[in-house]
Amino acid sequence: MQAIFTFILFTALVALISWWKTRDDRMQTSDAYFLGGRSLTAWVIAGSLMLTNLSTEHLIGLNADAFNHTIAVMAWETTAALAMVVTAVFFLPRFLRRGLTTIPEFLSGRFDEGTRVIASLLFLFSYIIAILPVVLLFGATGLESLFDVSANLGISPKAALWLMVWGVGTLGSLYAIFGGLKAVAISDTVNGIGFLIAGLLIPLLALIAIGDGNPLDGLSTVYVAERPKFDITGDEPGSFLPFGVLFTGMIVNQIFFWCTNQSIVQRALGAKNLAEGQKGVLIAAGFKLLGPFVIVLPGVIAFHMFKDQIAPEDYLQAYPTLVKAVLPQAMVGFFAAVMVGAVLSTFNSVLNSSATLFSHGIYNVFLNKQASGPELVRVGRICSVLLALAAMLMAPLIDTSGSLYNYLQKINATFFGPMLAVILAGLLTRSVTARAAKVGLVAGPVLFYLLVFAFGAEVQAAARSLFGIGEDLHFLHFLGLVFVIVCGIMWLVSRFDHTGVRPERVAPAAPVDMAPWRHLKATSIIITLVTIGFYVALAQ
Repeated sequence: MQAIFTFILFTALVALISWWKTRDDRMQTSDAYFLGGRSLTAWVIAGSLMLTNLSTEHLIGLNADAFNHTIAVMAWETTAALAMVVTAVFFLPRFLRRGLTTIPEFLSGRFDEGTRVIASLLFLFSYIIAILPVVLLFGATGLESLFDVSANLGISPKAALWLMVWGVGTLGSLYAIFGGLKAVAISDTVNGIGFLIAGLLIPLLALIAIGDGNPLDGLSTVYVAERPKFDITGDEPGSFLPFGVLFTGMIVNQIFFWCTNQSIVQRALGAKNLAEGQKGVLIAAGFKLLGPFVIVLPGVIAFHMFKDQIAPEDYLQAYPTLVKAVLPQAMVGFFAAVMVGAVLSTFNSVLNSSATLFSHGIYNVFLNKQASGPELVRVGRICSVLLALAAMLMAPLIDTSGSLYNYLQKINATFFGPMLAVILAGLLTRSVTARAAKVGLVAGPVLFYLLVFAFGAEVQAAARSLFGIGEDLHFLHFLGLVFVIVCGIMWLVSRFDHTGVRPERVAPAAPVDMAPWRHLKATSIIITLVTIGFYVALAQ
């Protein structure tokens, strides 16, 4: 009963704060609904960035990989901090100066409407088939593992899965549909505070138990006993994340995701000015450097405590087992509420971005070029309802026999490389034509699908023979390869494309103050040095 009470209390608190902060807002304009009226401050942006990204797939999935392998998986977090520095310094000023609502809108100004439509469809396709349903499924299965929902409610695991998918999906939809980006960002921020507290509490309590009351002694004990686990280079057979990918596909993945992905960048596009946007992005980057203590260290601690109890094939039970062992009963409800908040934050953020992409990139281009602000908001809400229903219907039907985290990353990688290549070509060159951009956007995903999915076994066999290696190449290497090939294709097509390059269409004036944050350079340097320091200190 106490757990249920604290769960309801924290969940209601998040909803109350979100309502209170947006109660006087009028969602009748495109900027108000999709960009929070361009009024978001640094801490709201930082909190929303964190919770849009982090969810149960990180807590359970990456801790599980640390349990089975090494802390090398922390690269997903540490290199993200570097990419966010790039966002603050390079991408955000260029996006805000153009007054963008969506990333495909930039492609329209630089290339043409056809490029914008293709990019919008690729974004939407990746959200619909991967992120939205998988986030719900990960959340539901994670909560079942952590809190035995089916047993506590006296229902079957299948029924519990459907209940949690529809419960979390419905709650997340309400924020996105009725509150717009500002309500989503505020709920993300409150949930982010809870997520950080709860996430850090688990390894702290575990280390206190191991160290007989002293967490530093506990950490020393784990480090000495499990020293090979603390090798950040991932130099092991079958590594989940070998060190080499940091210099190929990981660069492409992180720059696309944190610098140009609509569901992420939209938070910064809603900043009240450039300084607040840069500050918010870099605050989030600082929190990213705490990520290893939340989504990697617990996996190593679980290995130290339960390696004789949890078989390698049951590695996904590592984090739930640790939570059940160290979490006080009084905290169960709060922890469950935080986990639900993390799931619905990712869900409602992606849902809001999907509605933005459809309204501005599809409806406003094909169906009604003269659509007013209220009409775009109405269409966005209808789109959100349909996508939410589709995700809630699809999620329980997804095959869970393989790694959902790998599935999510591979599906995303299908689109990440080609889209980043086109966006960078638009920003950095004046020679790539609209036809070349469209060819790149279409050919890139097809090429990645052929290399990794359709003919994956044959391609891996050829790679092993060519390079004389005994293991398959990591899919991130193929992401890097496809990125380079798409850049080459665009260069080649542009050389023989006589349609030429038209001048970019840009807004006459930036919609917000473009004065940069005065601590931008110093903070960026500190974050970069701390990131490098992780690898210097933990390389073995």
